[in-house]
Amino acid sequence: MSDTAATAEAKLPKDLAAEKGLVNVQIDGVWLQVPRGMRMIEACKLAKNEVPHYCYHPKLTAPGNCRMCLVQMGMPPRPAPGQDPTYDAEGYLPIGWMPRPVIACANTVSENMGIRTTGELVEKCREGVMEFLLINHPLDCPICDQAGECRLQEFSVEHGRGGSRFVDMKVKKPKNVDIGPRVRLDDERCIMCSRCIRFMDEVADDPVLGFTQRGTHTTLTVHPGRKLDSNYSLNTVDICPVGALTSNDFRFQMRVWFLKETKSIDVNCGTGSNITIWARGNKIHRITPRQNDDVNSTWMPDSHRLNFHYIDGEARLVEPMIKAGGTHKPVAWSEALAAVAKDLKVFAPGEIAIIASARMTNEELFMVRALATEIGTGAFTVVPRSGESDGILISEDRNPNTTGAKLVWGTQDPAGPLADIRSGVQSGAIKALLVFGEELTAEAGFTKEDLAKPAFIASVQLLAGPTAEASHVLLPGAAFAEKRGSMVNVSGRLQRLNRAVEPPVDAHDDWEILRDLVLALQGASPASGPAMIEDVFKSLAEGVTEFNGLSLSKIGDLGLSVVETGVKIPLLENERARKAAGLING
Repeated sequence: MSDTAATAEAKLPKDLAAEKGLVNVQIDGVWLQVPRGMRMIEACKLAKNEVPHYCYHPKLTAPGNCRMCLVQMGMPPRPAPGQDPTYDAEGYLPIGWMPRPVIACANTVSENMGIRTTGELVEKCREGVMEFLLINHPLDCPICDQAGECRLQEFSVEHGRGGSRFVDMKVKKPKNVDIGPRVRLDDERCIMCSRCIRFMDEVADDPVLGFTQRGTHTTLTVHPGRKLDSNYSLNTVDICPVGALTSNDFRFQMRVWFLKETKSIDVNCGTGSNITIWARGNKIHRITPRQNDDVNSTWMPDSHRLNFHYIDGEARLVEPMIKAGGTHKPVAWSEALAAVAKDLKVFAPGEIAIIASARMTNEELFMVRALATEIGTGAFTVVPRSGESDGILISEDRNPNTTGAKLVWGTQDPAGPLADIRSGVQSGAIKALLVFGEELTAEAGFTKEDLAKPAFIASVQLLAGPTAEASHVLLPGAAFAEKRGSMVNVSGRLQRLNRAVEPPVDAHDDWEILRDLVLALQGASPASGPAMIEDVFKSLAEGVTEFNGLSLSKIGDLGLSVVETGVKIPLLENERARKAAGLING
């Protein structure tokens, strides 16, 4: 063994900390190694000793204004001149504890530091802070939308005095203030944590919120002549620790403890923000962002989170139908599938085209390719969607699974055949059209006159519209919150959709519809096809190199990077720069 190796082996882990960029910190009597420069509150979290807090948020700067995160700090006392430092039995310098507390959110750890998150000093400080916060806070918890997820409620139980010594009248402030199209403000509930102000300034880049007045009369407000109308305004509701900011869409709709939470992903653009779907009784009540530091951090756009009401809207299609005499009539699934198979066999393979959607999952796109192979047509495509990036989270690619379509179909341009298919329909060369999840008159360039030309159209649709009206056979599919599957976002991350609610009774999952269409064309028994979506993904993973060795369960809640696309998410780039500058913990 070399001298270098022997020396390294002789060193204790605490002595190697500096070489790894770590420091030794004692938290509630236990020594840990944590990254140098980490905030004390995050170090305590690593030690599983949570410090209560209001103003602190790891993705925002730390103003240190709520004082709820007070802890006791200690450092080794400075030895007298000419005196050598003394070490304890474990090789650490003894800690001298400060007689006053410090805030854990804005102070960073250093070598041989001690932190106490409990004890008489800390507990008395927290009781005092809670008492001040509750002096003017209204006692309207039974009607507050934040009830059930209110940090003030939680901490008042854990750290409060249990009673108030305040006997004067509470200060009255504005209530039910319309500060924007999607957010309401109740200033009496505000505890001046400033999270919303900092978010709008630092993340949304729209600094319209601020404090006015002073002392107990301080109020949150929008700047004169402005509104909180940013497309990211509802994130302020998410991070408000009390019920000061509430969502107009969710306000007074449902108590959160009745709701079931389902982890899934957003399908409104290629970013694929991670979300939580909140549902009860097969009805979605709200969608909120879910933290994934490789996709959307902890935020999402308002336009995306609110785009779910169509799922149980009046235009939703709920049963298979066949057009007879110019009118759609409900039929059984077996009859509808048999009609599609029978009518398709009338045409030559070159007369049939398939228009699928890059909003479909990888499994559904895999089944589309299997259907095209069974028919014998090479004319299958998706509809491209693009727009301007907002420089935060909304991608230029408005389809959530364009990258997945490229991988599953083995092409760099899955939308390439669309123009030729459209021309074929217009010229009459394409006589039969299969449409999956697309309204062709919206973004595919078709007119109602174009849709009248094919001799046969079968489509899988969610909502009534011109394409559904033109279809000879209409099959109701499942919405994104009603099915399982996987997608690959613009940066190459494979992510998983999960079912939060059940589709309408007579609507089917899209991959099942595609499977049944293939089996109907083969004349095979329905039992001979894949029984579960896991079986489809297994077959998919065998044929797509990037998915080799994976399963739906292995994707996990946060997804896996499977391909490098070179596309960066602006919000994450900005966040990494702020973290490198020491402005946030991230």
